[in-house]
Amino acid sequence: MPPRRVLFLCSRNRLRSPTAEQVFGTWPNLEVDSAGLADDAETMLTAEQLDWAELIVVMEASHRHRLQARHRTRLKGKRVVCLDIPDDYTFMQPELVALLLKKVGPLLR
Repeated sequence: MPPRRVLFLCSRNRLRSPTAEQVFGTWPNLEVDSAGLADDAETMLTAEQLDWAELIVVMEASHRHRLQARHRTRLKGKRVVCLDIPDDYTFMQPELVALLLKKVGPLLR
């Protein structure tokens, strides 16, 4: 079975989505990537990343709205899940890792 391809998105790709990429990057049968939706993102979202992903995970509802407004046609047939995790955490903060495991883990099993 080929690995599932999961893309994590937040605003600036500095805290939440890179944490998710690191946490789930070691899981078996998964390929993960992350990007940001803001103009000043560390790694800005590309069309290639959207085409690559099977599952797209956003941290906030505003991310889903921005994603749909900018890339609606590329999202056809893609599952987009919103975690409702606010920008209140640092990179790899244990509480953020625990939230990600709780909310994303069931989606990947």
